[in-house]
Amino acid sequence: MRRDHRPYFIKKIWFGLLKFHLSHFLEPQMQHLGANAFVVKPWHVEIFGGPVTIGDNITLLASSDKKTRLTVWTDQKDVPGITIGDHVLISPGVSISAAQSIVIGDNCMIASNAYITDSDWHGIYDRSLPPATAHPVILAPNVWIGDSAIVCKGVNIGENSIIGAGSVVTGDIPANVIAAGNPAKIIKPLDPDKKITTRKDRFGDTDTISMNLDLQEQALLKGNTLIGWLRHLLIPSRNG
Repeated sequence: MRRDHRPYFIKKIWFGLLKFHLSHFLEPQMQHLGANAFVVKPWHVEIFGGPVTIGDNITLLASSDKKTRLTVWTDQKDVPGITIGDHVLISPGVSISAAQSIVIGDNCMIASNAYITDSDWHGIYDRSLPPATAHPVILAPNVWIGDSAIVCKGVNIGENSIIGAGSVVTGDIPANVIAAGNPAKIIKPLDPDKKITTRKDRFGDTDTISMNLDLQEQALLKGNTLIGWLRHLLIPSRNG
């Protein structure tokens, strides 16, 4: 890993800019954003339509080449839209598109480039218009969706279950299993004798975690100077 040459105060300014963009540009597009949101590069998160409701302690990641998109596209009034629970991880490149309702439970993890939708978006025979009805999608708490997986309309995935990378989920998946393939099928059950540690279990004490991370940042960046950082920007070293 390349060394971070920024002085501590520059990094604090950077995180301040992230929070400013989140609160002034991204959050107003949502119906609700819970406490302690951690959003990396919020200017690469795209929200279209609504409502979009997000719980506490969300980790929402995006990048210039993998924009994260939350879209509610409908001509109906008062649809539930997209509802995301607490302690959810959404990775870069994820696209969630709702015509009616997509619910993502607490502690779910969605890996890069996954796609979740509750509609076909075009009728089978009349392709000039969207279908008359959508079919809600529900991810129960602590579901893990693998890289580039697709979750199709009307799917319910049970608590703790894992969907393998690249899978296409066209039907319901019960709780506590691993499923993969196209269409996704159950590969094996989870071991009932092994305890599952959720993101809330690991990261629930946000105040203590934030304090410890800040102390680590100070220690890691100790000795970095503004002149040294500018020199590195202008004349980068092969050794980092």
